[in-house]
Amino acid sequence: MKVNFKKRNTITSDLRSMSNWDMFATWIGANANNGTWYIGGVIAACGFFTSSTLLIIVGGLSYILLSLTSFMGFETGLNTMSLIRGAFGIRGSIFPSLINIIQFIGWAAVNTYIAAVSVSFILRDIFKWSINNQTMNKFGLLVGIIVMSILHLLSISLGQKSVRWIERIGIVLVTVFVMWESIIVLKTVPLSKIASWNPPIKLRLSTGTAIDILAAFNLAWVTAAADFSRFSKSKKASTVYSFLGANIGLIWFALIGLIATIATAITLNNYDPNNSDPSTIATKLGLGALALVVIMLTSTTANAVNLMAAGSAITNIFPKIKLKKALWIVTIVATFVTFIPAYFATFLEAFQIFLDSIGMFLGPEIAIFLTDYFLLRKRKYNIDEFDKKSGSYWYYHGINIIAFISWIVGVVSYFSLKQISFFEQTIGTTFISIAITSFTYYILTKIKKLN
Repeated sequence: MKVNFKKRNTITSDLRSMSNWDMFATWIGANANNGTWYIGGVIAACGFFTSSTLLIIVGGLSYILLSLTSFMGFETGLNTMSLIRGAFGIRGSIFPSLINIIQFIGWAAVNTYIAAVSVSFILRDIFKWSINNQTMNKFGLLVGIIVMSILHLLSISLGQKSVRWIERIGIVLVTVFVMWESIIVLKTVPLSKIASWNPPIKLRLSTGTAIDILAAFNLAWVTAAADFSRFSKSKKASTVYSFLGANIGLIWFALIGLIATIATAITLNNYDPNNSDPSTIATKLGLGALALVVIMLTSTTANAVNLMAAGSAITNIFPKIKLKKALWIVTIVATFVTFIPAYFATFLEAFQIFLDSIGMFLGPEIAIFLTDYFLLRKRKYNIDEFDKKSGSYWYYHGINIIAFISWIVGVVSYFSLKQISFFEQTIGTTFISIAITSFTYYILTKIKKLN
């Protein structure tokens, strides 16, 4: 496929510096974080066997879509939100870009908040605050948010290069931490007891709900895939190593979150999904301040990816804004957003609302742009036309009406199926809504061409 690499901030072959290892480390680092641990703790409410099985199945399905999107970025040299212009139209791509900005700022805030809890625990130990001193605990949390935000500003200060180096260093720290954590947890509670543990009936999570939670978590990365694969040196790095890295990071860190949460529930004879975050569990298991520091560092590695994706989406809406400036903007905004969960009744409540919103919009969006590129356009985009008014991707006043109709169909199907007990209890609604959206978009586009 011949592509003009002079527009839309495309990355030419001489600027592609990410090796197989870099792509692998990037996606392991993206998933080896506080949010993934927390997800593992939340789905522990399904029991060990069901939860660990779902991690593999849902991760595999989700990251096939990530590999396909990565391949699009490798072939064209464009980031994901620029590529969306092909399906949604030049003006139509603004709305998906806004969603991407919001969701990745949201993920950055989630990771920052969880890491800030670690900072507050460290401060509590240093200054010997009482666990019941709510004023000082809240103060420690606010200090933690500020400290983590400063670390994030430093981490993105050099743009894409700093992200690569953060992932290289972070993966080593994460490896050491997870091995250490695993040994401590399994010494405390044998794996046989963890495997046979059953959650309280009133807190049990249905299989379908767990699938939707995991899918929403995984699909968020799909809309960032091309942002990194466009820097990769080879097709294999962009597809195979992205797929492997994302899956290993997910299974690895969510599994330790799952095991640690169940181990804590067995040790304390009490399962509370609100206390599934790594900082709380590390403290309850007596892992010390070092574990909390590493949790802070893993937040920085994951948020390097979140902030890069949000910054890239800004450059699609405002092409004149350079990526580095966009990164500073989203990092500062994410700092303010991080304070929001502090005012919810529980962090889990805020987290689940956030995940529901992601699953509702992202699945259908991904279905549309993948169907457009691979099935309808047969991997042939004319990049020259991506900025042309009245060009191939202008559609109707810059918007592809069919894409938005299909998107609405997907969102409505997601909500409608969620009300049916069968889907909630068994297979969830996310992947069904993706299939419905893809079929709708394909058929409507074919009908339009016939007319």
